[in-house]
Amino acid sequence: MELCGFRAGLEQPLFLIAGPCVIESEQLALDSAHELRELCRELGVPLIYKSSFDKANRSSAQSYRGPGMEAGLRVLERVRGELGVPVITDVHEDTPLDEVASVVDALQTPAFLCRQTNFIQRVAGCGLPVNLKKGQFLAPWDMAHVVDKARATGNRQILVCERGVSFGYNNLISDMRALAVMRDTEAPVVFDATHSVQLPGGQGHASGGQREFVPVLARAAVAAGVSGLFMETHPDPERALSDGPNAWPLERMRELLETLIALDRVVKERGFAEQ
Repeated sequence: MELCGFRAGLEQPLFLIAGPCVIESEQLALDSAHELRELCRELGVPLIYKSSFDKANRSSAQSYRGPGMEAGLRVLERVRGELGVPVITDVHEDTPLDEVASVVDALQTPAFLCRQTNFIQRVAGCGLPVNLKKGQFLAPWDMAHVVDKARATGNRQILVCERGVSFGYNNLISDMRALAVMRDTEAPVVFDATHSVQLPGGQGHASGGQREFVPVLARAAVAAGVSGLFMETHPDPERALSDGPNAWPLERMRELLETLIALDRVVKERGFAEQ
């Protein structure tokens, strides 16, 4: 599949979707996108920069949601135009999709909205690549129906993204079998290594997270076989305004990516016995 200027698929090298969860400031976005661009260029990893102008699914009404659409799109436009990096952002049911689609290179649907047929088809109908996040409540084989809804619009640029499944209260687990199951959709599979270690609502007023397990799950997912990885990263996760407990430190991205690239190369050279 053609995705933002590169080929994506299980037969292609790993690509990365990464950035701070939410746009905090223009300077932070430009600095983090520049650092990720330089790192990915050096390592030969295709990059899509991700950050949200509005996070509608926050634990508390007092949680920071972002700068809003108008200001946020200006930031993403600068990242895209000045740094030459493709960008992706979340959209919601009330998002003016045409305005967003005119600025970004790809759209992402929140996991909680994966069953909303009208929403999924409105997003796919924009004609941009769409990263469909699997709901925390959804079986991996049920993503086939979500993909079918999206493709019914004529859009073939569809990704499916695993981000963990609810396991009791305030906890998620990642079933690596889900990555193989979702390959049956014939859409490139992405693993979200940072939301998968989230503890939803784990801090009462906000979600917690177990950042230390990001490398564990990322390595497992790449060994299982994926087309891309999604990782929220921040230069100072302890001070991040959203999803800090599960964000991977930007300064530690290199060491993790080097390991993941090596794993990806080995498993894709050897092939997959289950196929």
